[in-house]
Amino acid sequence: MKKTVYITQAAIIAAMYAALTYLMAPISYGQLQIRVSEALTILPFFTPAAIPGLFVGCFAANILGPNGLPDIIAGSFATLIAAVMSRHIRKKWLVPLPPVLVNAVVIGLMLNYITKAPLLMTMLYIFAGQTISCYGLGYPLLLLLNRHRDKIFGKFTGK
Repeated sequence: MKKTVYITQAAIIAAMYAALTYLMAPISYGQLQIRVSEALTILPFFTPAAIPGLFVGCFAANILGPNGLPDIIAGSFATLIAAVMSRHIRKKWLVPLPPVLVNAVVIGLMLNYITKAPLLMTMLYIFAGQTISCYGLGYPLLLLLNRHRDKIFGKFTGK
């Protein structure tokens, strides 16, 4: 039962992340991006299944994206690293921070490599977009989900 719940949660999170990114494609990719799906990066706070779910969802979204192999690899692993970090944070208000910082650096570097745009400016743009997604959308989502934690995630959350 526990393994089935874990796999199901991971699959649902992956599908939601990929679908949201793809549906919002005009603002999901590029130097100036607000990837709405990054609001889901708060989910490791609730379930360890979010870690592979976010990784797979990001991988799928980046396969469909315009930035090719660098984004598929760097973007997916940035999401994986941030998800693992977020899982270990206990203070709710800090949970969105790893995706903001990790993506500002990793995606900033990756986009600088692809577009040759100024590195610092690219990192700042990614930082701003991530802050909007993770704190502006993700943090209110975290607070809402926390009120209904057991109903949504069940007893198999690992926390």
